[in-house]
Amino acid sequence: MCEAYFPVGPGLGLEENFLSLDDILMSQEKLPGRAGSALPRLAFALGQGAGTGDSIPEGSKLEVPLWLAKGLHDSKRRIISVELPKIYKEAWRTVFSADANVVDLHKMGPYYYGFGSQLLNFDNPENPEIAQTILQTFISRFRRIMDSSQNAYNEDTSALVARLDELERALFRAGQKGLNDFQCWEKGQASQITASSLVQNYGKRKFTDMDG
Repeated sequence: MCEAYFPVGPGLGLEENFLSLDDILMSQEKLPGRAGSALPRLAFALGQGAGTGDSIPEGSKLEVPLWLAKGLHDSKRRIISVELPKIYKEAWRTVFSADANVVDLHKMGPYYYGFGSQLLNFDNPENPEIAQTILQTFISRFRRIMDSSQNAYNEDTSALVARLDELERALFRAGQKGLNDFQCWEKGQASQITASSLVQNYGKRKFTDMDG
């Protein structure tokens, strides 16, 4: 029986995958910013005006969805300036460097890794530090997540995954599925072990690159 929808993974790095539901939802996350010039007929769309023809004055504070911020951001024309969400600022980067495992990532931002990677599209002197913190946070939390996925078999994991961002939740589910598949095979309930979809997709991309 075929599935009605085959999940598409999020994009990597600075690029989004617009076939991915996760990326579509992530692009709706809001960024604080300020109008560098008057923005005609955008006040209503951004929840700052009563009519569709209202404009946003220069210098106004904004809450702009990521997809629109990327479209309006232009380092030469200065249409809008984008500010860092608090979880990516220096104070929180210090918390992550001390112990990333104590942070409730889902509460702070359900798409912490993907959204943080998208911030690197904007000109910001703190971009190297942001990128380093995102990488180190993932490394610090990855082993604990995978260990938990292997040691919480047939248990209520709702409290465990509640603190994970969406990427981490996907990793947790993948870990539990891998364990379940292996145990089924070990008990003779599966005819063979099949390759992970991640491995299969990697192989397809590799052969495509070789053909090119």
